[in-house]
Amino acid sequence: MVMLALLRLGDGAYGVSVRREIEARSGREVSIGAIYATLERLETKGFVRSRLGESTAERLEQSKRFLRITGKGAAAMNRTRGAVLKMMEGLYPVRSA
Repeated sequence: MVMLALLRLGDGAYGVSVRREIEARSGREVSIGAIYATLERLETKGFVRSRLGESTAERLEQSKRFLRITGKGAAAMNRTRGAVLKMMEGLYPVRSA
């Protein structure tokens, strides 16, 4: 969900905006700590790249960390999408067992 939010947000994606996007689309509350932990793991894996924006007086001179999906991240998302579609094949409408 974090990577999908990054794709939707484009170049303006940063931690808080990712959280808002996920909450708005999923209807579920997400902790900002969980978002930052996930972003850190994704960056360590090479799926996401970050850059620091310019500091502003509004943010008390702290720069926002903007994020974007890398080619490696896009490839991982495509593999996951394919696997999910294969697993769901023939299950629509979803029924209980």
